Amino acid sequence: NTVVARKNPDATIYPASMTKIMTLIVAYENCKNLDETFTMTTDITDPLFIAGASTAGFSVGEEVTIRDLLYGAILPSGGDATDALAVHIGGSIEGFVAMMNKKVLQMGLSNTHFKNPSGLHDNDHYSTPHEIAMILQYALQIEECKDILCTYQYTTESTPYHPNGLLLTSTMFSRMAGDESGKATVLGGKTGYTNEGLHCLASYARVNSTGKEYVLVTAHAPATYDPIFDCINIYKEYFK
Repeated sequence: NTVVARKNPDATIYPASMTKIMTLIVAYENCKNLDETFTMTTDITDPLFIAGASTAGFSVGEEVTIRDLLYGAILPSGGDATDALAVHIGGSIEGFVAMMNKKVLQMGLSNTHFKNPSGLHDNDHYSTPHEIAMILQYALQIEECKDILCTYQYTTESTPYHPNGLLLTSTMFSRMAGDESGKATVLGGKTGYTNEGLHCLASYARVNSTGKEYVLVTAHAPATYDPIFDCINIYKEYFK
């Protein structure tokens, strides 16, 4: 609970898919049974296709467990998964977003507001690096959410649409192994990107020499790998 390094921590940012960390929290805390299923619909998939949003790849008509939707939201950053969770748990996307913003207030966040569960751009959808760090830290206190955020690959349950399941891969761990700094091991996290918010990363690591754990958030980077290199270099330089 101590900030050890910061630069513009309270600057307003568009959090892009780092939003999905809050989606994970709200969905998990409001679902009694992760084996419940949701049937994917065109009302969910078509708008995401038009918006060019990333998806996990679930098919229309496919019955997907809530557990698989949680992994689908975080690992491949699937908008189909986040919106399915929203409809199933909140009754509608709008209803779920209201739950997200209620959680914002409960957590005491004063500079965060959500308009959707996926992170698609909206001028009224914003946060700060500091508050995204607080959201990630909160998620890491929930063992199941921590497991999802720290997973490299996961295969969904078999369905008639995907008899062998869908192989879901973390957008973060597909870009880094986690030990590149030589000083710390990155154990989990969530990437994000929109045209307006640019590239961002919220990550969690353990320093090799002390065992202490840290949360790191960087935002508004121009290139895909910038947040990855920033993460590596911050640990490499800070823990000399």
